[in-house]
Amino acid sequence: MQTSTGSPRKRPVNLTINEALVAQAKAYTNNLSATMESLLAEFVAAQQSAQRDHQRAADACAADWNAVHASVGSFADEHSTL
Repeated sequence: MQTSTGSPRKRPVNLTINEALVAQAKAYTNNLSATMESLLAEFVAAQQSAQRDHQRAADACAADWNAVHASVGSFADEHSTL
């Protein structure tokens, strides 16, 4: 959800993170929240991309199988007792 200024609404959340890791990260950034938000956004984008790629591969597989079925038929057609 966006506010009237165009920036996304933010709210505090609780995370359980390794204390030593947080201390190390603070040596590299003065805004841990912004860094975490940026890394989380990258993670979400990567997961969404992977999910789209997986769906495309599944769609291509189904299309290929449907093409084989349309040209050759089903393996079971010659064995059907119906």
